[in-house]
Amino acid sequence: MDEREKDDPLRELGKRLDKARQARQPARLSPQEGTGAALAVGWRVGLGLVVAVAVGVFIGWAADKGLGTRPWGIVVGFFVGIAVGMYDVFRVMMSMDAANRRDAEAKSGSQTQGDWSDED
Repeated sequence: MDEREKDDPLRELGKRLDKARQARQPARLSPQEGTGAALAVGWRVGLGLVVAVAVGVFIGWAADKGLGTRPWGIVVGFFVGIAVGMYDVFRVMMSMDAANRRDAEAKSGSQTQGDWSDED
């Protein structure tokens, strides 16, 4: 074994860079974990929609009882509940899309990070 091979600083730097790149990569999900995460999002979206409609109908019923406008409060509350529930679904889906875009940008950014061109 040659002395140059033993204490090569570039080889040590390469090993440290490989270790840092591996630590930076997100952990891969197993199929069960991916399914569990998707199921959790599905339950959150579905339950949020049902609860929003139920709360809207309850508020409409309470307004009908207090104001004597039966059945218009329940009808309006039902449609307001649907609108709020659909907004919540939209908000969850947009946050998931933003997270996916960040992951994709991070993945593509880590691949092109070593480009030292002077074109700027």
